[in-house]
Amino acid sequence: MTRQRLLNHFKTEDWLAVAAGLLIMLLAIAMPDWMPVLPKTLDTISSWQNIIILLAGLFVIVYSACKTLGRPTRGILPSLLVIFAVALGAQYVATSPVIKETTGLESVFFAVAFGLLISNTIGVPKWMRPALQSEFYVKIGLVLLGTTVIFGEIMQAGALGLIQALVVVFCVWNFGYWIARKLGVDREMSTMLASAVSICGVSAAIATCGAIKGDSKKLSYVISLVLVVAIPMMYFMPYLAQWMGLSPEVGGAWMGGTIDTTGAVVASGSVLGETAAKYSVIVKFSQNVLLGLAAFAISIYWSYKGKDHREKPTVGVLWERFPKFVLGFVLASLIFSFAMPLETAKSVGGVTKNLQNAFFAIAFVCIGLETRFKDIFNKNFKKPLWGFLIAQAFNIVLTLIVAYLLFAHVSD
Repeated sequence: MTRQRLLNHFKTEDWLAVAAGLLIMLLAIAMPDWMPVLPKTLDTISSWQNIIILLAGLFVIVYSACKTLGRPTRGILPSLLVIFAVALGAQYVATSPVIKETTGLESVFFAVAFGLLISNTIGVPKWMRPALQSEFYVKIGLVLLGTTVIFGEIMQAGALGLIQALVVVFCVWNFGYWIARKLGVDREMSTMLASAVSICGVSAAIATCGAIKGDSKKLSYVISLVLVVAIPMMYFMPYLAQWMGLSPEVGGAWMGGTIDTTGAVVASGSVLGETAAKYSVIVKFSQNVLLGLAAFAISIYWSYKGKDHREKPTVGVLWERFPKFVLGFVLASLIFSFAMPLETAKSVGGVTKNLQNAFFAIAFVCIGLETRFKDIFNKNFKKPLWGFLIAQAFNIVLTLIVAYLLFAHVSD
């Protein structure tokens, strides 16, 4: 491979997301006290310093990526300013005492809600589109997510969570794909729906879309479904667990395995107490660990069953299809799991988690801005909607059974 071909090979959004995520990770390791966070208030000098540093960093990342990929760079700054302002507003609302006590919703939910409100009322003007790059932001956030998935901590907390994740992911993915195909959903959409329901929601949907080189419009629809369905589940499942008399361990494992976003898992688990929150996070992180394996398996599957059925699953084909940002996720997890002392990894992981949340908040604003309700509830998407809901119902029942069998006799 010539030098130019090698350079062109790395000129992709996936590799740029890996580079940005790993650079942020290295900066966090080298100077954790200097890293900015998405501020919760605007009444201190420190908050505005964080805003300026975050905006400057975001602009450099987005501008550099667009320049490298040959995308338009004109108008990125004003577009990014508005998107960031909406994300900041979502953070402010989510952390206000009244909202926090009454809803428990995290900023990502308000981020997508505000984006949806703008998109479905006044609409999104053309000048706001240059920085609308939701997948790029999520991919960077996923690389940073790897810094919080520490294998030793998960295994120490309980291998049962990993066993549950393996059983549920395998069974729910196959059922979700089967029911979607039975309903007449195309193979591409069925694969993304099955991954979103069974593995870890938005993250899995984006990894799957990368593995199968899927349609971004279909991906946006699946992501919107995940976020819309997660909100009522987050509210009702803790009270359903209490009504059924589930132990905190079983209730936490149940919610961790069914609710499709990490923020919602933490919020719902906390309703049942500290023990339930702990087990919900263990199970959710166990599912996150499987993201890399799932992406690899889907790459192989799609090479056999893809659009033309003619591609052979050679090493080259698998490498081309494999979503490269998942490699960043795995690498970050390996570094924080095995190359750093546990306390240091957890301390630096707290820093990267703040930045991960910032990228996710910005990404979800973009997802909201790119989504229109008339598209979600369009009659053309009626079958995928039913496929997702039926698969999620199956997920809820199966995960409850598995969680009860594994955790009913566990005492924290």
